[in-house]
Amino acid sequence: MSYSVKEVFYSLQGEGFHSGRPAIFCRMSKCNLWTGREADRATAICQFCDTDFIGTDGQNGGRFKTAQALTKHLLTFWPQPSQQAPFVVITGGEPLLQVDDALILALHAQGFEIAVETNGTLAAVHDIDWLCVSPKANAPLLLTQGQELKLVYPQPNLLPEKVAHLNFAHFYLQPMDDHDPAVSQRNIQEAVRYCLAHPQWKLSLQTHKILGID
Repeated sequence: MSYSVKEVFYSLQGEGFHSGRPAIFCRMSKCNLWTGREADRATAICQFCDTDFIGTDGQNGGRFKTAQALTKHLLTFWPQPSQQAPFVVITGGEPLLQVDDALILALHAQGFEIAVETNGTLAAVHDIDWLCVSPKANAPLLLTQGQELKLVYPQPNLLPEKVAHLNFAHFYLQPMDDHDPAVSQRNIQEAVRYCLAHPQWKLSLQTHKILGID
């Protein structure tokens, strides 16, 4: 299959378990919970997304006819020479609409460590090194195990208690960002209180926004 990629860039992972780690970010186009168009936000299953994943016109984006072509493109963003294996975070949109066995095989053949960030509504291919699931309220949750569960908080119809029993190694609450700074700050405070009361959960902040980097 071919692959539609919105953007590719090299930066620090800003959230979750790998926060602070250098990574190549590959943002795939398309999502199954929102079209990405503002006109459709009010009727979307996921209404709080702050990411542009429409098309292939972002920085270093494009259409790639083969898994090998996309892998070659991604590898150009890793510093050379480096003794560290290249680390790629495949995100979206919803990456599992496009991530297939061929892409995983091609990336591993070039020594990549692969992380995928997904909403958990679609089946995942085998051999993903790090699976981070971020469930959304009112959406079916198919992926109930992995390395990391990252819940945007608060979601009134998806309380942490509903997913705390799932088979993940790490559980994170990420305060929901809002265009109103006062609301964002309130969400941070609520997430902190919840983590303190429920030590299973760790706080995930979007440090890339705090630092002003991609």
